Amino acid sequence: MAIFPTLTGARPKIIAHRGASGYIPEHTLEGYSLAIDLGADYIEPDLVFTSDGQLVVRHDVYLSASTNISEIPSFQKRKRHSKRFGMSDWFVGDFTYKEIKTLKARQAFPGRSKDYDDKFSIPVFADVLRLAHEKSKQKGRPVGIYLETKKPAYYRKRGLDFAPVLLSTLKDFNLDRAVDQVVIQSFDPRILMRLSKMTELPLVLLLKENFKWPILMPLIARFAAGIGPAKKLLVRDGKSTGLLERAHQAGLQVHPYTFRNDAVGEGFKDIEAELAFYFKLGVDAIFTDFTDTAVAVRKSLG
Repeated sequence: MAIFPTLTGARPKIIAHRGASGYIPEHTLEGYSLAIDLGADYIEPDLVFTSDGQLVVRHDVYLSASTNISEIPSFQKRKRHSKRFGMSDWFVGDFTYKEIKTLKARQAFPGRSKDYDDKFSIPVFADVLRLAHEKSKQKGRPVGIYLETKKPAYYRKRGLDFAPVLLSTLKDFNLDRAVDQVVIQSFDPRILMRLSKMTELPLVLLLKENFKWPILMPLIARFAAGIGPAKKLLVRDGKSTGLLERAHQAGLQVHPYTFRNDAVGEGFKDIEAELAFYFKLGVDAIFTDFTDTAVAVRKSLG
């Protein structure tokens, strides 16, 4: 087996971003199942709260882009304007889980297949953990959970705190200490700082494209095991920006996002070339909408 220039020398992990979202509507049990079948090491559920405190799996706090809510007559008057988010929509936090369960998922990305629209339901977090457990037994290998807390400060102001609910749910599935199987990520360093005092699970701080302070790596390493940067932060003009090297020097893993067959990064002739470049650079994991392509490129490198 080839030795990759990752932090540990292990081959990079492949994280199924929102499931097999390149093929099936995001954040559905069917999409996660397909991603596992395609070889994903981790599946990625984004978590948001319903009005009755249930953790459901959606990328956004609003519902119009990824569900059929706009076509349900009984919910039409529930659309409202949010000053906090600067938009009018239907918001997850305004609905109970029972109401959310009446919705069907839709492909959120233009240009992707709509063949599976309105066929799959919206799962709760526990559903995803149960699926991962079942697929792990079926495949004879661990299926990791790489979860994200969405808008934790917003929900905490509404009296909904991710930390206790999240850790309690993981404990119910004996995953509260599964350091090789569960990763918690967030764009908000404050919740990760809190969680670092409450759990042994690895934490990853997500970094947006405007992040400009790689000198902060040693500070991040005090509470996190890794960073999840926008992939553009790692490469400029075909060369490393030095962020990956700084992170590795601080003992942090690097998990860039997001690799898409239908949105190849600037400067690369195709997705295979892009993935190969980042794998050779030394990333420790990658987020992708197309698990099978990433698995094939990784295999080609050893």
